[in-house]
Amino acid sequence: MRTATEDALRTAGLDPVVVTRIVQTALEEDLGPDRVDVTSVATIPAGQVDTVDVVARADGVVAGLAVAAAVFELVGDEVSGRTVEVVVHARDGDRVARGDVLATVTGPTRVLLTAERTALNLLTRMSGVATHTRAWADALVGSKSTVLDTRKTTPGLRVLEKYAVRAGGGTNKRMGLYDVAMIKDNHKLAAGGIAPAYRRVREVFPEVPIQVEVTDVAEAVEAVEAGAKFLLCDNMTTGLLAEVVAVVGDRAELEATGGLTLDVAAEYAATGVDYLSVGALTHSSPILDIALDLRPADHGRDEGTDLEHRG
Repeated sequence: MRTATEDALRTAGLDPVVVTRIVQTALEEDLGPDRVDVTSVATIPAGQVDTVDVVARADGVVAGLAVAAAVFELVGDEVSGRTVEVVVHARDGDRVARGDVLATVTGPTRVLLTAERTALNLLTRMSGVATHTRAWADALVGSKSTVLDTRKTTPGLRVLEKYAVRAGGGTNKRMGLYDVAMIKDNHKLAAGGIAPAYRRVREVFPEVPIQVEVTDVAEAVEAVEAGAKFLLCDNMTTGLLAEVVAVVGDRAELEATGGLTLDVAAEYAATGVDYLSVGALTHSSPILDIALDLRPADHGRDEGTDLEHRG
C-alpha cells in the first residue's frame, strides 16, 4: 500500500494494517489459492495499461475511497508486481450525484479488472451506510439528538461500517464487548437486578464506561442511583421517554433505542433524548450504486495475450 493511501486511511481513523487484512481476505475469496483472475489473464495482454473511472450511478454520500484505493494498490503490488496510480476526486462524507467521477485509476488492465469487484463491494457498502446515516442526521437537525450505530455489523467489516457511519454524520457507540460494558435485560436477570449488575461491573472493571438498558421510569431511577451515567431507553413510547427525560435527564445521557424509523425520528428527538440508536444503519442499509468504467483505448487486435501469471 502506498504512503499516500496509508496517510488517507489514518486521517480517516482507520488502521492501514487492519484495512489491508480485510482487503486481503476479500481478494482471497475472489482469486483463490493461485491468486489469479482467469478471465483477465486469458483475454488481456500482460503489458496492457488502461485508465478507469469510478463513477456514481446514484445520488448519495460517498465513503471508503481510500479503502478502494488500497484494493487497487494491493492487487498491483501483490498479484501483478505492477504499480497503479489512483487519483481521488471526492472526499468521504461528500454528497455526490449520479454521474460524478469519484476516482480515476491508471495501471495494468489486468490489475484494474481484477481489483474491480472487491473495490466496489467495499466502496458501495460503505457509501450505502454513509448515505443512510446522512438521512438520519438530516432528520435530527435542529434537535439535540445524534444518531448512533450499534454492533449489528457485517462480521469482519465493523471498523469500515462504523467509519462509514461517522462519514455520514453519525456517531459510533461501542466498538465491541471490550470497550464499554452494556447491562441489558439478560444481564439484569442473571445478576439479580440492575444495581447488583452495575456494582459487579464496576468492581471488576473500575475504568470501563457502563451503559444500562432500562424499560420504564423506575428502572431509570434505579440505574442512576446505582451510578449509571448513560441509559438505553428500550422500546419506549415518546410519552414514556419524555417522562424519563424529566425525571433523570439531568443525571445521565439518554438514548432511545428499539425499532426506530426515519418517519418518527424527529418525534423521538423532540422528547429531549441525547441519542437515537439505529441498528439499521449497518444491518439494513442498501448499497450506493457505484461502477467502474474503462476508458476507451485503441490497443490493436493482433497483440495476443501472455498467459503467464503470478501464482
